Amino acid sequence: MTNARILYLEDEQSLGKITSDMLVKNGFMVDWIQDGKKGLEAFRSKGYSICVVDIMMPGLDGYSFTREVRKSNASVPIIFLTARSLTEDVIKGFETGGNDYMRKPFSIEELIVRINSLLQRIAKPEEQAQTVFELGKYTFDYAVMELKGPTRTFTLTNLENEVLYRLVTHKMAVVERQKILIELWGDDTFFNARSMDVFITKLRKYLSEDASLSIVNIRGIGYKLIAR
Repeated sequence: MTNARILYLEDEQSLGKITSDMLVKNGFMVDWIQDGKKGLEAFRSKGYSICVVDIMMPGLDGYSFTREVRKSNASVPIIFLTARSLTEDVIKGFETGGNDYMRKPFSIEELIVRINSLLQRIAKPEEQAQTVFELGKYTFDYAVMELKGPTRTFTLTNLENEVLYRLVTHKMAVVERQKILIELWGDDTFFNARSMDVFITKLRKYLSEDASLSIVNIRGIGYKLIAR
């Protein structure tokens, strides 16, 4: 998707220049910034289609940048592009509000594919107008990323919100594990599957105040949200 404006945060000079130049050659408008704090200032003063963010940066790290962005903007796609590749790092990236996670060294062609995939996803008109769902003792508001329970209200991360939305809109039916992974994580590798398991476990905890609700693992296929 050309003409999209990218906020690119990377403090490594040579990598930043090469990546920025290649993105521009492929039709994107790019603001390359080498400091996380200055990147946040730019985000707040301009409109961006997507953010590509390194984690280890001066001024403000990528996790903190993303948390600040998510306080005011729940929809702009954020891709982490980093040398940090431990499972804990990836999960933290998604929990702070990231949409995708790529490890260095990376292919610029793959980065462009992932950027376009995220931009196309948010550009699609909503197939369903409904964004608020009654779920047993809970109310799930997809638009504001919020789950209200009997005693607590949960502000959901982007991925928690997207996974729950797919389960709720297919209530009492099996949602294929592979489909969720490809749509939200970009591929169905074992590494990403472990990350998704963490999110399913969290959603189960959030819904634990209503015994009539359960997220069931259908072995080898996917998950089913049961509302008795």
